[in-house]
Amino acid sequence: MCYFLVDTYIPAGKNHFEKGRGLYDDYIEKVKPIVERYGGMYLLRSEQIESLSQKRAPQRVIIIHFPDYEHLQRCFASKEYQEIMAMRTESVDARALIVREEQENEGSSNQN
Repeated sequence: MCYFLVDTYIPAGKNHFEKGRGLYDDYIEKVKPIVERYGGMYLLRSEQIESLSQKRAPQRVIIIHFPDYEHLQRCFASKEYQEIMAMRTESVDARALIVREEQENEGSSNQN
């Protein structure tokens, strides 16, 4: 299994919040069916966030489950996604992580 985690922040500034929020809302509406077409399942989408870092306070957090890394890669490399990607990159500061689930025996000596 593979997970895609992202936190987003809409930079403040004159008119940027309104523009960013509008573009990002359009992106959110369009990306969901693309993600689902490639086997992605939204586990969490929330703006109810309490940041423990003074350096970054994201406004939205998303966690998406994919069956495997290949499905995730195909999704974000797809023509459909590439066509809407600029809506995200032009409207929000997003930080993403890909987390692959370890097999039961793989990380047993490093468990916390």
